Amino acid sequence: MSGRLSIVLHTHMPYVEGFGTWPFGEEWLWEAMATSYLPLLDVLDAHPGRVTLSLTPVLCDQLEAPGVPERFLAFLRELRPETHRRDVAAAGDPALARELERSAALYAAAADRFEARGGDLVGAFAPHAAWTSSATHAVLPLLATAAGVRLQLEAGIASHRRRFGSWAGGLWLPECAHAPWLDPLLEEAGVHAVCVDLTDPLGRGDAAQLRPLRSGAGPLLVPIDRALMDLVWHHDGYPSAGAYRDTRRYTEHRHTPWAVDGSAYDPARATEQAQVHARAFAEAAARRLAGGGLAVCALDTELLGHFWHEGVAWLAAVIEACDAAGVELCGLDAALAETEAAPAPAELPVTSWGEPRDLATWSAPPAAELAWRARAAELSVFGPAHPAPGVRALRELLALQASDWAFGVTRATAGPYSQGRADEHAAALERALADPAGIGPALRNLAPSLDL
Repeated sequence: MSGRLSIVLHTHMPYVEGFGTWPFGEEWLWEAMATSYLPLLDVLDAHPGRVTLSLTPVLCDQLEAPGVPERFLAFLRELRPETHRRDVAAAGDPALARELERSAALYAAAADRFEARGGDLVGAFAPHAAWTSSATHAVLPLLATAAGVRLQLEAGIASHRRRFGSWAGGLWLPECAHAPWLDPLLEEAGVHAVCVDLTDPLGRGDAAQLRPLRSGAGPLLVPIDRALMDLVWHHDGYPSAGAYRDTRRYTEHRHTPWAVDGSAYDPARATEQAQVHARAFAEAAARRLAGGGLAVCALDTELLGHFWHEGVAWLAAVIEACDAAGVELCGLDAALAETEAAPAPAELPVTSWGEPRDLATWSAPPAAELAWRARAAELSVFGPAHPAPGVRALRELLALQASDWAFGVTRATAGPYSQGRADEHAAALERALADPAGIGPALRNLAPSLDL
């Protein structure tokens, strides 16, 4: 019995466009565009339908925002050449200097690639945009009301349909956060399938992970398979190999000319290692699927290229290696159409792909205050005191509900930036509710077509 493999790439960026620059802010977006999205598009174009792409509406809002192409090109053609020049001058080691010069050339090539695509990444992604998500990547089980869930779902799905036309009902649950009480609301919104992390309830590596589950309310719950994912995601997974670029060790101007093993980065050595890991992944998938089933390997798109410099090359090699190994690699929607679902267990816990696999990353100390404040704000917006909240209030609520602020606070990944952003949106929401006429409806380009 043959099985199928689906690689799902979840593409997301918090709304950072126009909210700060160095060291935290919109440069996150520029880096992801240059190192992940543009290289990935070449692979997707060369292998249509082989990989499932999820795009969050909030990412697309930023890619379409006025002025983004010009600022992105200025980053690539003006800022990055200068920061590389300064680091080359301070390098000392000729091998490091050569790698920094090569790195500078990659940013110049990204600028050329972006202009060749007309400066329109949303349009470039359109042929591959299969799945969507909630409007601003809110952890849906933490929302306080059905109205709040509906706002996130309906705004996100409407945004996807406006941009890309067709939608087969695939929705990426932010952080894979799922609670059974969400299923009727997902069904109501037209969602046919979501990915969930059921590693603990079903057992890591168990054959039950290789079959979608039909929830009582209708939507398919598709387990992600950590037996394969951890080959990449685990702390000692593929990106930790010594030959790869060390993306956590920086020069003064935040460039990365070292390999993980501490030597000067050698791109030829890293490319060879990526080929080896691609073959190993395909062979592992073949063993995992020897008895049939559907294995879903879900990865953050930004891992490939940005956090794992060689990740896009690895993905391209995986597609070829799967063909050589006889592994059927196909889009998730197509795979689900050919895979029989099993009934979901009567009792499923609330789960996510956080650590541990519950909601603690976004609701336990030190992020608990953010979670409670967002719930209180939601209850205020949809409570009797505000029977007709204005569009700016809804946009500020959507921004406040983004999972990224709590994640940043819990993991301490962005200094005070995440807490500051949550504070700013909470304060702006209060102003919008108190004086709707005194604050404009716009919030940068967030949910630009929000329909009350």
